[in-house]
Amino acid sequence: MKTLLRNRKALTGLAIIAVIVIVAIAAPLLTQYDPAARTGRPHQPPSLDHILGTTRIGQDVFARLIYGARTSLAVGFGAGLLITLVGTALGIIAGYRGGKTDEIISFFTNMVLVVPNLPLLLVLAAFIGQASPVVIALILGATSWAWGARVTRAETLSVKHKDFVKSAEMMGEPQWRIMTFEIFPNVISIVGINFIGSVIFAIITEATLEFLGLGDPRAISWGTMLYNAQKASALSVGAWWDILTPCFALAFLGIGMSLLNFAVDEIANPRLRTGNHLKRWSLLVRSGEGRL
Repeated sequence: MKTLLRNRKALTGLAIIAVIVIVAIAAPLLTQYDPAARTGRPHQPPSLDHILGTTRIGQDVFARLIYGARTSLAVGFGAGLLITLVGTALGIIAGYRGGKTDEIISFFTNMVLVVPNLPLLLVLAAFIGQASPVVIALILGATSWAWGARVTRAETLSVKHKDFVKSAEMMGEPQWRIMTFEIFPNVISIVGINFIGSVIFAIITEATLEFLGLGDPRAISWGTMLYNAQKASALSVGAWWDILTPCFALAFLGIGMSLLNFAVDEIANPRLRTGNHLKRWSLLVRSGEGRL
């Protein structure tokens, strides 16, 4: 944890995510408007009364933004957690147990990997109809675990031959305990990267499905904001605030999660830690020029 906090990318990413989470939690304190109620004129530009303007039906965009953050974050972190739990559990079991267990899990993993993810999500969402955010999170969790399982399995195969795992086996430790307390802590970096990547994927995919009209239009989220703005032809009528606000929110959150992902990747893979080496190289070059 100390190593993570020393990383500038991690600090910046955590700060961005913390700001969004705090704003979402404190939404009732930050606005007096109901995000679903009509509070102004249609497509009213930003003003002191409505700092981010209003929608086509007069809803406050700022209120919808901060309340919508709750839904988008809940879907992202909920689906990301489900994807990570399923992928990690299956990956560790397949890598450690081997044999027929590995063959069965690998068969289903390969089957899920072969099927294109986004078209499958579109078909499932269209079949269900107006899918609620909870249903979208469950669909994402049920269809997006394969990549994490494959990567975790590969890492488990290398860890299970370590001396401390062999020692635990010789001491008669049960397999569940070895997988939980010996192998899992040594693949935690892969699990962290998988979780962060899954959260980013879930938030963007949820927004995509809702933008295409496959979500519940009554739900308040960044995806439904995009859908409603597109239906109201916000850009065509000059109401740029209606559509750019959720776009910037998604981009801002994506930047924060990506920076955190890069930081975890650098910590897990020492070869990517180029910052100190570049500084040393520049100092050596400068000292060499001074001698000349």
